[in-house]
Amino acid sequence: MKRFILGLLAALLVAQAAAAERIKDLATFGGVRPNQLVGYGLVVGLDGSGDKASSSPFTAQSLNSMLNQLGVQIPSGTKLDPKNVAAVTMTATLPPFARTGQPLDVTVSSIGDAKSLRGGTLLLAPLKGADGQIYAMAQGNVVVGGAGASAGGSSTQVNQLSVGRVPSGATVEREVPTQLGNNGVIDLELLSADFTTADRVVQAINRQFGAGVARAVDGRLVEVRAPVDANARVQFLSRLENIAVDPADVSPLVIINARTGSIVMNQAVKLEPCAISHGNLTVTVSNTPQVSQPNPLSAGQTTTTNQANVNVNAQPGRVISVPRGTNLSQVVNALNAVGATPQDLVSILQAMKASGALRADLQII
Repeated sequence: MKRFILGLLAALLVAQAAAAERIKDLATFGGVRPNQLVGYGLVVGLDGSGDKASSSPFTAQSLNSMLNQLGVQIPSGTKLDPKNVAAVTMTATLPPFARTGQPLDVTVSSIGDAKSLRGGTLLLAPLKGADGQIYAMAQGNVVVGGAGASAGGSSTQVNQLSVGRVPSGATVEREVPTQLGNNGVIDLELLSADFTTADRVVQAINRQFGAGVARAVDGRLVEVRAPVDANARVQFLSRLENIAVDPADVSPLVIINARTGSIVMNQAVKLEPCAISHGNLTVTVSNTPQVSQPNPLSAGQTTTTNQANVNVNAQPGRVISVPRGTNLSQVVNALNAVGATPQDLVSILQAMKASGALRADLQII
């Protein structure tokens, strides 16, 4: 009997540990954030799949300006129409604590009428932040994940050929200072605002480090007192972000895409007992052309008339008793028992929500 009780307690502890999440999965540290970078550049070396000067004049202007900066003088009035050059926008993410010389991945996207960036090379171009300052410089070979081929007027394509990546193609030139632990206080920001989760985070931190170390400001922000010394603060935050916390139960939510009939629901959705009647209605419209011939010597003309046939087929529906569903699998089984298509389930779920049988919020996208 004692072994059975110990085994049951162990199973409960394992189940509780499996439900808990680390603080690093529930929240982020204030000030520790990435920054978006954007830039403009030229991709060269394309096999005749670049921009056309007639529809993308900025490509020729950019190429002319670049050549002038490199000491190549273009005679006035010369029209450049290089089909192996494409104008692109560059995007990258500057991670927190990025240091000078750190490589970044760059995504390049054509902004002209280039057919493909495959095999091209991105020329040296700056990446700027929201403040207009240059934070990185990008250059390198463009890797395109798509493929395409054409012959005899026929063509086929897989994925996009006008978007590519330059792995480790940018180098950080300017650092962004990170404000972490000003005045010995760390801001812990929950990914989803919830008062219950915020209270549990505060209790877990205070159990680990002592009373008064953490306090909740609101449903999203938790202030934590941390050491002023940088090395001690890093050790403190390493222990803090690995503390296990049981988050609050998620709110029941059903997301419906009315255009495609896609339905996604989380595990908190519940059903109350209800009855559903569902039938199929099919409307068929057919058009049969008929030719009317005039009588001989009547000076009439041959005319064509259309005869439309409309048929309505209404299949009787049966009333189905839907039992209470307290977990996701029971809800899915109950909806499948109705036998409706995904498009029909959209209207059924809306009706169940209006009647109170569906205990969840509906979000239609």
